[in-house]
Amino acid sequence: MHKLRLLLSILMLLFIWQPVKAHENVPAITTLTFTQEQSFEIVFEVNLEALIAKIGPQHEDTDDAPTAQLYNELRSLPPKELKKQFGGFSEEFTAEFGLFFEGQHAAAEVTNVDIPEVGDISLARESKVHLSGSIPTGTNSYSWAYPQRYGASVLRVERPGQELDAQFFYAGLVGEPREIGLAQRQSFFVKVGTYVVVGFTHILPKGLDHILFVLGLFLLSTRWKPLLVQVTAFTLAHSVTLALGLYGVVKVSPSIVEPLIALSIVYVAVENLMTRKLQVWRPIIVFAFGLLHGLGFAGILIEIGLPRSDFVLGLVAFNIGVEFGQLAIIALAFLAVGLAMKKSWYHARIVAPASLAIAAMGAWWFVERTIP
Repeated sequence: MHKLRLLLSILMLLFIWQPVKAHENVPAITTLTFTQEQSFEIVFEVNLEALIAKIGPQHEDTDDAPTAQLYNELRSLPPKELKKQFGGFSEEFTAEFGLFFEGQHAAAEVTNVDIPEVGDISLARESKVHLSGSIPTGTNSYSWAYPQRYGASVLRVERPGQELDAQFFYAGLVGEPREIGLAQRQSFFVKVGTYVVVGFTHILPKGLDHILFVLGLFLLSTRWKPLLVQVTAFTLAHSVTLALGLYGVVKVSPSIVEPLIALSIVYVAVENLMTRKLQVWRPIIVFAFGLLHGLGFAGILIEIGLPRSDFVLGLVAFNIGVEFGQLAIIALAFLAVGLAMKKSWYHARIVAPASLAIAAMGAWWFVERTIP
């Protein structure tokens, strides 16, 4: 039995440690603009290096991809050199991108490629690929089907004089035909389902820093009530700043928010090492950290291009998805070490080593996010 518990602890630590070197594959943000001149323009905000290296959604960790070496080499190239690399790939890309007019693939050409200077190569560099083309005469509808090997995509459609129309597409999902000249309102249940899933997947499997924070809360809570108090405080806090960020009341640069989120992980983990029981101030501290995490969440919905008329619905549904994700983390953690929580050796054998690993990763992320 002791060997089984030790094995579960090791597996938990391996689960925690693995994300340190992972580079997340984020959805491509695509803005499709229909003009009054029967033409269209598309701007892809993409990880250009991942496209060229053909690293798709099947590679949760880009370091394990067969083309990982090429991918890392591309990340170090200055804009001019990377643009040359894309030149050899652009014909393939324009032949596969996901816009269709009444079932026929849209013809388009690349008009410009904006590539930022080389920065922190541990983070994805977001480049912009500009395409344009003509809408075939007599065409009334379009559809979107971004290739599965390119991963998920967010499609934002702009029409003259109309509100932004945004949709989230999972990898390989084929969208229903929609009118070119009229924004089509999604049903209530489709909207709710979309933003619940976006919120959940932002936690599991993509929210590595949020996963560690919730695990840090779980490790020191040997009873459900104190754990739920902390999770509730965290939820209320991130809901407040998520709403404020979404409405533009509060805007803080990610260069400030992301390092502070990393420090919040370090604090929770270090406190786990310093004490064996919850202190009365911990829910207050957790609430304060929840405010930081909410600012990080806000960027997700802003990137998707959530229409202003859907702010409240998207906010609530996204939060529900986030909560489901947090509860899933707690459930998985309980399955791993729940039987050991009442044992005298629980803190020494499980809480301490796991918290040490979490603190080390939080510190690593803080350094990584503050030093260019």
